[in-house]
Amino acid sequence: MTRPLLCLVTSRRRAAPGATSFAEEQRALVAQIAAAAEAGVDLIQVREPDLEARDLCALVGECVIVTRGSASRVVVNDRADVALASGADGVHLRASGPPVERVRALGPGGWLVGRSAHSLEELGLAATADYIIFGTVFATDSKPGVAGQGAAALAAAVGCVKVPVLAIGGLTLDRAETCARAGAAGVAAISLFLPGAPGATRLRDVVQVLRQRFNSD
Repeated sequence: MTRPLLCLVTSRRRAAPGATSFAEEQRALVAQIAAAAEAGVDLIQVREPDLEARDLCALVGECVIVTRGSASRVVVNDRADVALASGADGVHLRASGPPVERVRALGPGGWLVGRSAHSLEELGLAATADYIIFGTVFATDSKPGVAGQGAAALAAAVGCVKVPVLAIGGLTLDRAETCARAGAAGVAAISLFLPGAPGATRLRDVVQVLRQRFNSD
């Protein structure tokens, strides 16, 4: 995977504030994913833990359709069964999820298997994944009460494994440069890729600025 690796983590409710139905949320999120694919976001992590398998599979299927023909790859958080059924490019495992090798064996050749990690011990369990998302690096409203581990912890994580490590948690365009200096292969975020993200007006602008931040480290 080429650095920087940019991963959009979904949140349909934040993509569609004020929506009153799943159908509205789905339309808004699929539109965001289509824009992300057009803008050059590398990974789309569909993370909607409250959805039943049927609705999640429908949502992921739509995301797969709108990213088809682009360089963006779609992975499903935690649900290998849904990833397989919907034609996604892989699965993203929680830190407490099953072994990477067991999940990789479920998919076709070239199937992506990513994993989250929050500590050195969890990094060891994730060492055979295709990429690791490490955090929380900076404090974030998404996880109130959870202190950010900071750039030094991120740098230590990068030094522990040979696979790409993406920073997550409290990311801004300016903080992305800090992550690049710490050796991260890229970033994963929800807020940073939402419409109206601070410092940019379009998703394409966000992607461009992030790549500049990593290329200038």
